[in-house]
Amino acid sequence: MTHGAGVPMLPGLRDPANQVSRRAIGYWTARAAVGGLVFIGAEIGVAVLAGFGGWQAVALPLTALVAVGYAVIMPRWRYRVHRWEVTDEAVYTRAGWISVHWRIAPINRIQTIDSHRSFGERLFGLANVTATTASAEGHVHIHGLDRATADRLLDELTIATGHTPGDAT
Repeated sequence: MTHGAGVPMLPGLRDPANQVSRRAIGYWTARAAVGGLVFIGAEIGVAVLAGFGGWQAVALPLTALVAVGYAVIMPRWRYRVHRWEVTDEAVYTRAGWISVHWRIAPINRIQTIDSHRSFGERLFGLANVTATTASAEGHVHIHGLDRATADRLLDELTIATGHTPGDAT
């Protein structure tokens, strides 16, 4: 198996089969835009108090350009990277956008399964699933799932871990 331009991958390190919900792009864009607006607002506040001029005349448009670029590029890039899969043996995740983080957690090591839906995620119909393992890393997060997929995944993981003998430690 290869990844990208013919770079061989380790046997257990492969592209997980499933992408997150396309609605995650909208959610990540909205979060980035709100964060950018807060930062620009603070910068405007400082500029007003300091008597707008000099460095503010350069910094404010530059900050706006970076904020817009981040809100446009990051969500789409992140969507291409974020993937997940559950097999009979393990939960696979890949997340990030600049730094990419891979996690593979054996099903027999999962101790708890959780779902979280922030206010913003609920507005976009999204949910997260977290499987806590017995490892030092502790958690395998799958962010940006649509609610139905998250609910189905919770059921599947509950059944899969229920078939595992022992206490997963």
